[in-house]
Amino acid sequence: MQVPINVETPLATVRACLEQLGHTVGIARSLVRAGKQVDLTGLDAEMGFVCARTLDLPPEEGRAVRPELMGLRTEIDALTEALATRAPPPG
Repeated sequence: MQVPINVETPLATVRACLEQLGHTVGIARSLVRAGKQVDLTGLDAEMGFVCARTLDLPPEEGRAVRPELMGLRTEIDALTEALATRAPPPG
């Protein structure tokens, strides 16, 4: 019996990464707003990976993910604002 192999296209991989990053950033923003500490270690590497993969796409596919990239940027901007306006930790 042959096991099916899940081979995603580069475009599907980029979209999946963008979706996952959006979820991660959204959760981080919710935690920050709730006064929790968040560890964003590795987020920059994940962003670098998805940006590099996006640049590797053919131009028409890269343009197709532009709305998703802009949506992620909006999420990151909201996280940045939440981090900037949070109360300092007690201490």
